[in-house]
Amino acid sequence: MSRIGKKPIPLPQGVKIKEENGVLTVTGSLGTLSRRLPPRVRLEVDDREVRVMPVDDSRQSRSFWGLARTLVDNMVTGVSQGYTRVLELVGTGYKVESRGELLVFSLGYSNPVEFPLPPGITAQVEKATRLELKGIDKEQLGQVAANIRALRPPDAYKGKGVRYAGEQLRRKVGKAGAR
Repeated sequence: MSRIGKKPIPLPQGVKIKEENGVLTVTGSLGTLSRRLPPRVRLEVDDREVRVMPVDDSRQSRSFWGLARTLVDNMVTGVSQGYTRVLELVGTGYKVESRGELLVFSLGYSNPVEFPLPPGITAQVEKATRLELKGIDKEQLGQVAANIRALRPPDAYKGKGVRYAGEQLRRKVGKAGAR
């Protein structure tokens, strides 16, 4: 039995759920998200909560059960509260500036790197070295943050690069420290 799948998903005030032909649509104060549900699961929608149930007791149904519950919970949280991801730029001269829907990074390359933001993701540059990304789709937000981090991943020797806020790096000693 899935421990995650058993937990009911509480519905906040103002969030509406609709399912048609295996496509789940969740609407809230921040927007609307749609997604095709994994197979072999069904939803039981109440006034205050949603329960995800497997169709039968097969191994495949149980494996999709926890996945479907987590996806629905992420959608409900996204349209009611939203998600935030913070990135930090560490290194001499590393900075970011926002130009509308375009982020311009100076990351030690010969030219600045331009990164267009996809629809649904907003960016706020707090300082020149700190970037806050916001969105309602957790999967899309995480992918955009990973793509930005991949522009200049943190270096294991000096620690320079783009990293998530609070990310712990495993630093290596250089040639001089290896004696």
